[in-house]
Amino acid sequence: MTVLTRIGVLAVQGDFAEHMAVLRRLQVDCCEVRLPHQLDGLAGLIIPGGESTTIARLMDVYDIREPLKRKVRGGMAAWGTCAGMIMLASKLAEDRPEPLGLMDIVVHRNAYGRQVDSFEADIPIAAAGEKPFHCIFIRAPKIERAGPKVEVLAKLPGNGIIAARQGNLLATSFHPELTTDTRFHQLFLRMAATGAS
Repeated sequence: MTVLTRIGVLAVQGDFAEHMAVLRRLQVDCCEVRLPHQLDGLAGLIIPGGESTTIARLMDVYDIREPLKRKVRGGMAAWGTCAGMIMLASKLAEDRPEPLGLMDIVVHRNAYGRQVDSFEADIPIAAAGEKPFHCIFIRAPKIERAGPKVEVLAKLPGNGIIAARQGNLLATSFHPELTTDTRFHQLFLRMAATGAS
């Protein structure tokens, strides 16, 4: 049996090119995904940061919302960064956009302020190894509530959950793709390979 190792990056809006660049540096077989048929044969899909309402609207324009949900529920791994985390959520603190409802988390959009309030911090994250991870937050969301099956991977001291995992799902409120540190991409690749096998 062939194990699927191809990783897709949802490329309707946002910083998908940065994720693609990291995957290529890691010599991963990867592709941009916009249409439903491009989900076929993937072991995992990254939903990048960007503008969540625009991503949600374009997912509906391209008719990829329901096929993506079916693939993830069928075992395909998915990782949402920033706006991608918003899209994975079961519920948002706000009334829009409509999330995918895949991960048992409640997410608050722009939880740390506007673009001018963007910031960076070195945060210990055991799942990424001993060295703290340099986290870049841009109009970042946070997880306000995580269900019982959600593993919390990191919190911003005194201010919310910023990384979590649930089965084949990974969510980060920060942008690993904007750093030279590939540990989160490698973590997701391991998750995707486990699911594919």
